[in-house]
Amino acid sequence: MDATFLSILRGGIEAGASDIHIKPHGAIIFRINRQLVPADGDKPDAEWMEALLAEIVPPRLRQRLTSEHEADFALAVPTVGRFRVNVFQQRGDYTLALRIVKTEVRTFSELNLPETTARISEAARGIIIIAGAIGSGKSTTLAAMLDHINTTSRKHIITLEDPIEFLLRDKESVIEQREVGLDTATFATGLRHVLRQDPDVLVIGEMRDAESAAAAMSAANIGHLVITTLHTSDATKSVQRILEFFPADERDYARKLFADTLHAVVCQRLVRSTKGGILPALEILLNNTAVANLIANDRMDKLPGAMDLGAGDGMQTFDGALQNMVLENLITREEAIAHAANPEGLQMAFKGVVLSESRRILGSR
Repeated sequence: MDATFLSILRGGIEAGASDIHIKPHGAIIFRINRQLVPADGDKPDAEWMEALLAEIVPPRLRQRLTSEHEADFALAVPTVGRFRVNVFQQRGDYTLALRIVKTEVRTFSELNLPETTARISEAARGIIIIAGAIGSGKSTTLAAMLDHINTTSRKHIITLEDPIEFLLRDKESVIEQREVGLDTATFATGLRHVLRQDPDVLVIGEMRDAESAAAAMSAANIGHLVITTLHTSDATKSVQRILEFFPADERDYARKLFADTLHAVVCQRLVRSTKGGILPALEILLNNTAVANLIANDRMDKLPGAMDLGAGDGMQTFDGALQNMVLENLITREEAIAHAANPEGLQMAFKGVVLSESRRILGSR
């Protein structure tokens, strides 16, 4: 493999970067603790980039790259590491965005995830949604959940991913990881056949349309545990997004089925730690009788109130999580307010003023 490219990859890993950006005639950029940091060294040119792509783009994706001008794939470099790669074109030149994949799966405690996440992953059936923006650590949390299942129970786990990020080895469980485009033609194809493969746990790398949502609900409805990710900013929007996948004339049925099959929504954002680095702040929605009724009756605006009321069971809103992280001296008040859903409300909470409007509204059902 190209020596310059190997040097860039090693440099990113040694610098503790999460992402590497490479484009012709521009400096190599590392993202370190969410900040973009230019690296020293020569700027690559378009010819070098074309030669590199000819070497690293999988043969099955070369035609797609030519016709669509972008492609995603996983890249494993012996003795260096594993990367999630996106190639795209801008101003006529190809550009690379690489996510450095951590090869070691970290535990819930190492990730500073609450104990509730372990309990969620121990569910026998239902749908678990791990939500958040791109780069918020969803894949890392998903891997921690799967490793917990793999370590503590005997299950048959099948994943459908695009691409595979964390390589998981059998422990107590048996795991098969299938990459879309390599091991199965499409998500839809893989989903159509997966229930014949005797899974206990089905992982859908990303919930992206009505077909994947319907497959998840169907699998959960007959007793499987389904874990998936979603690009949404909070738990309420996650529920709404799933239901918006369906046509209007199917939405009432989908809403009731989803209310029956949802187990939990874990939505996360990354915040700066007082000790340097970043930590996840989690919003957690657990499905209970009250939550199921709100979903079934299309009262999604009441879900934040349900999370407030369910704090004793492990539920929490983003603002509640941020407030607790400040009290534990994990983050500053300024960082908490910068990421709060309701900055004014959180500021008042820090002053000892507790707003109970969500509880009052929920009680008026």
